[in-house]
Amino acid sequence: MKLLKLHDLYFKPYISKEEIADIVRFMVKQVKADLPKGEVPIFVGILNGCFLFAADFIREFNGNCEISFVKLASYQGTTSTEKVRELVGINEDLTGRTVIILEDIIDTGNTLQEIYNIFRDKKVKQLKVASLFFKPDVFRKELPIDYIGKSIEDKFIVGYGLDYNNLGRNYAAIYQLTTPPKMKNIVLFGPPGAGKGTQAEFFKKMYNLVHISTGDVFRFNIKNETELGLLAKEYMDKGDLVPDEVTINMLKEEVTKNNNAKGFIFDGFPRTESQAKALDAFLSDKGEQINAMIALEVPEDILVKRLLERGKTSGRTDDTDEAKIRNRFNEYNTKTAILKDYFNAQNKYFGINGVGSIEEITQRIAKVFDTL
Repeated sequence: MKLLKLHDLYFKPYISKEEIADIVRFMVKQVKADLPKGEVPIFVGILNGCFLFAADFIREFNGNCEISFVKLASYQGTTSTEKVRELVGINEDLTGRTVIILEDIIDTGNTLQEIYNIFRDKKVKQLKVASLFFKPDVFRKELPIDYIGKSIEDKFIVGYGLDYNNLGRNYAAIYQLTTPPKMKNIVLFGPPGAGKGTQAEFFKKMYNLVHISTGDVFRFNIKNETELGLLAKEYMDKGDLVPDEVTINMLKEEVTKNNNAKGFIFDGFPRTESQAKALDAFLSDKGEQINAMIALEVPEDILVKRLLERGKTSGRTDDTDEAKIRNRFNEYNTKTAILKDYFNAQNKYFGINGVGSIEEITQRIAKVFDTL
């Protein structure tokens, strides 16, 4: 789950679609348990916000029932107004029926009061209210709510039918209003020999960012025999890949150490889509996000020459064998193609021409930095 921007506001992940599904199932069980055997209830959804909740609820109900809707309006922007307007009423004859109201959220209780007013003269057998979410801190009415899915704090939320000025209803999860991101976070990518390390050092100083190199983080943890370092070493000694969870936890520790940073350059991470999703989830929980994936693009033949030349003085055996070098490129291209698609889908992928002088390449990257 990633940070959302709707109009001028940002929202962070709050309640997952899996948790919502569990809440709906639990509420349906409660309602079914209270219904007299064989009774066919009529569910009344309060539009607009309840449409996803109502659809999932009656599917989960999996029994004979009827469904109708009332349309009310009370929100302007992020604030619930004192005035509730009935825009579309109910036409069914409800005499002697059990009516169960399906509401997405109850906060002040103004809408709930209007619901009770609407049904006062309908001669129903019984009227019950089922609300997916409830904000007890701001509820001001002495009115019964029979079924509450989840009580939440008084912060504005969107998703799963709830909107901010008509945007956000279509998201499957719930997102909570948060402060605008303060950091500039970059994923720096490039094949071996593209000059990532050199450029990372420049931008670390130019923009006062923290450079996090996966290789450096691994070496530090292993050398200092941290709990995560020892765990990683166990896998490496067996010739196994270090699990994503261990790598991600190392990165999380580095970010947490630098909470006051203006942003991060992630170098060598993420390497897979699952790692990218984990990084997105971690940052969005902090009200932050990845702003861009910047990839240095250099033709393979030029890189091979660079690395073979570097191998004459670097002492790195993997820089002296052309076949091994090309295998490294194959691995990089396979992984980068997946990540390119992932960040491209978010309009966050920036391919940078990595051929030229160090200063020329720095200027090209800086142009991207300054637009973020």
